[in-house]
Amino acid sequence: MNEKFDLLHIIQTWLLGQGMGETGAFYLALLIIVAGALIVMAAVNYITKKILLASLKIYIRRSATRWDDVLLKQKVFQRLAHIAPALVVYFAAAMLPDARDTLQRLAMLYMVVVGVLVYDGLLNTADDIYRTYPISRERPIKGYIQVIKIITYIFVGIYLVSTLLNRSPWVLLSGLGAMTAILLLIFKDSILGLVAGIQLTFNDMIRIGDWIEMPKYGADGDVVDITLNTVKVQNWDKTITTIPAYTLISDSFKNWRGMSESGGRRIKRAVNIDMTSIKFCDEAMLERFRSIQYISDYIDRRQKEIEQYNRDNNIDTSVIVNGRKMTNIGTFRAYVKEYLHHHPKIHQDMTFLIRQLKPTEYGLPIEIYVFSNDQAWANYEAIQADIFDHILAVVPEFDLRVYQQPSGHDLQKITAPV
Repeated sequence: MNEKFDLLHIIQTWLLGQGMGETGAFYLALLIIVAGALIVMAAVNYITKKILLASLKIYIRRSATRWDDVLLKQKVFQRLAHIAPALVVYFAAAMLPDARDTLQRLAMLYMVVVGVLVYDGLLNTADDIYRTYPISRERPIKGYIQVIKIITYIFVGIYLVSTLLNRSPWVLLSGLGAMTAILLLIFKDSILGLVAGIQLTFNDMIRIGDWIEMPKYGADGDVVDITLNTVKVQNWDKTITTIPAYTLISDSFKNWRGMSESGGRRIKRAVNIDMTSIKFCDEAMLERFRSIQYISDYIDRRQKEIEQYNRDNNIDTSVIVNGRKMTNIGTFRAYVKEYLHHHPKIHQDMTFLIRQLKPTEYGLPIEIYVFSNDQAWANYEAIQADIFDHILAVVPEFDLRVYQQPSGHDLQKITAPV
């Protein structure tokens, strides 16, 4: 008989000496031990949580290190504090011989559960600390941590059940073979998500912070989280779209990371010119164009080149269609090119095109295909708007007209004399 059982016997013997009956003395002795254990549990719980834990929080908040703040945020210390009362129950159970095994088993199970919660908090802490490093945007580990958690929960669950049933865990594990199909069905999304996560990570298809578009799911914004089963996208209207991870493998999506890393953002827009306003340049027009700073050198250089060509080929320039001549549309394209070359917000080292597209019933499209050096959405839109504000306003200076379909105002002008 151990020492704690002797304590129970001593208390019972003392009560019998006070004149109590044997049965009453036994239960009163048990009650005294239980009450004492409860008082000790309450005291240990108070000291642990109200004194030790409170002091630890003050120390952590004053410390310069970051990892202890993350541990506090993930409630690792708070969860760990729950083990202290369970230890009191475990050791006090020895005083109750009839219920010792049951109480100690329950206390052990409780401590295992607390241990799993502490382990869960440590994994979350590792993920939070890892996110502070730049590599976390390229190689997120949250999905892998969730896999570790699932495996841990499964094995701990098996251990808890086997302990309650007082059976070997291997007996339960041997029966899992028959449940494989059911487990695969239950964890189908997790398995698919794990496979997708591995492919997404190792193929570097998506990172936290990437701007992606996936119209099928209404996603158009930044990736804010990548988990085992889902990818969260914060859209530009601040709504959150959750996309199953495996659909990013099975379906197509657009990732704008290449644009972000290039240092430029594409501007691709056309101005439709009324083709009836296109014509050859006469001397008066050329003289007027020479006063435009951006193209004055171009006019002189181009004119000399054309005159030299016409002389070398004996061209009769008295007929306007003979030989080579400058046009107002060509001069306009040259102006737009020089204007954009001098624009401080245009990336000069990326694709730079001012081109004609195929004429349509809406006129002759002059397309601007360049890249801005500012990728911020609001700034990009402002740059693009400023450029086309200027181009649309300058078109009449080249005796050109921008084409637009007749509106009600146009029809009123036609019918006004009538």
